[in-house]
Amino acid sequence: MITKREIADGSNGRNASIPELASGNSPIRAARRGKHKIFIGMAPGVGKTYRMLEEAHALKQEGIDVVIGLLETHDRKETAQKATGLEIVPRQEIPRGGLTLTEMDTDAILARSPQLVLVDELAHTNVPGSPHEKRYQDVEIILAAGFDVYSTMNIQHLESLNDLVARITGVVVRERVPERLLEEADEVVVIDVTPETLQERLVEGKIYAPQKVQESLSNFFQRRNLIALRELALREVADNVEEDGIACTPGDLFCNIHERVLVCISTYPNSVQLLRRGARIAGYMNAPLYTVFVTDPDRFLNREESLHVETCEKLCKEFGGSFIRVKSHDVATSAIADVAKEYHITQIVIGESQHSRWKILLRGSLTQKLVRLLKNIDLHIIATEKEIPSRIAAPKA
Repeated sequence: MITKREIADGSNGRNASIPELASGNSPIRAARRGKHKIFIGMAPGVGKTYRMLEEAHALKQEGIDVVIGLLETHDRKETAQKATGLEIVPRQEIPRGGLTLTEMDTDAILARSPQLVLVDELAHTNVPGSPHEKRYQDVEIILAAGFDVYSTMNIQHLESLNDLVARITGVVVRERVPERLLEEADEVVVIDVTPETLQERLVEGKIYAPQKVQESLSNFFQRRNLIALRELALREVADNVEEDGIACTPGDLFCNIHERVLVCISTYPNSVQLLRRGARIAGYMNAPLYTVFVTDPDRFLNREESLHVETCEKLCKEFGGSFIRVKSHDVATSAIADVAKEYHITQIVIGESQHSRWKILLRGSLTQKLVRLLKNIDLHIIATEKEIPSRIAAPKA
């Protein structure tokens, strides 16, 4: 389980003022915005709703006023049984084409004024005729009114991942929620099970009716799909954890969750070799690639050197990396170390020193300086050819 928590006082500092909301005919002004906890999983059946109900029962025993705003059991016996003992706010009825459809009754929830509201399937599209198009919009109204909300969703419903999920599974997800819901959530919990466990639940009839099992195993619930979706869910929350950690932790005290590779190039011809090696390392680690070129502001590059740097920049971009140019008199302190800290680098690729042994003993090498300056960063020193053409000079170390 991975969680993301916001460190805030009771007034929830991100929302210093809450606008007056009108739901029906009753204006509501909240002293604070409610807190939002999202239970997220890689696919249906991982246990998001069950876990939400478990926590709700524990809070109820502690004296918290909990209600179910909307629950979708999908005829799963364990889920329905787990809801026993929790108050359910009746749904609103909406006439539609001779039928009567039901949706969450946001006005009734606001009038009930509980401390915590449980809302299943955050990405759900409301039936036509509802006050709001999407269920998450109803949740935002409940939060703005000052009530806490627990909700559930699957990773494939995240708007920013829609195209990627379609490529992985071949399924275009129609119901989606914007990225900001996860970013603004006070806590996100990944409900994680292995693909094998989820497939077993499916075969046992714990997710869908028996007649849908084989079709599901042959399509969305293929093992390769579940592996990819599981990684997406874990990575998405890890991104949020890291962003919160960076924002809340001073300087070098924060430990990065994701790998990031920085290749340090110069006007030496071996820079192309370093770039290729760095790209392979980034590929192995599934990490973003950055390349930095540091130039002395008092020295102008000749035509051959400029072309060499342009070639490196083009190659970096072909590898899908970001190319960074920095002007500095001190390669180690003012340039590479600063770039590494700014971009939260975890791996640095450099070439072995081209200076003589005596010069290294007297002045120290770039590697030695970086080791002293940077913590929790691995250095990869790549062996290179010793003879370097005299017409190409290296920047000061």
